[in-house]
Amino acid sequence: MRYHVRTPDGELDYLSFREVELAYMQGLVGPDDEVREEGQTLWRKASKIPELARARPAPLQGNAARLRLGAVVSAVVLGLFSLKLLFSESWTRRGVGIALALVTSVILTQLTRQAFKRPGTP
Repeated sequence: MRYHVRTPDGELDYLSFREVELAYMQGLVGPDDEVREEGQTLWRKASKIPELARARPAPLQGNAARLRLGAVVSAVVLGLFSLKLLFSESWTRRGVGIALALVTSVILTQLTRQAFKRPGTP
């Protein structure tokens, strides 16, 4: 039986419920996306379907998890160090503090983008 999934980006067709479940676990189908079985008229949120609600997305593994943790730790350290420099007496140190704050904001922006990005999108 085919299944149709309606996302904010458009509609997708799957050949079986297992494919929908795998896509849900990979993050391609989100909890707020709507699922409809072929021949039915009722769209249901993926999070309301018991089989999908029990399916859990695969956690980050290996290097990806370590890299993300390293980026978070470095952002915190850079942020604290830049705050210290921003409150110093020297204008040169304040400038370095501003530069470090900008680097911290870039790191946090990238982390946020990765956290909300669906797999398979650029």
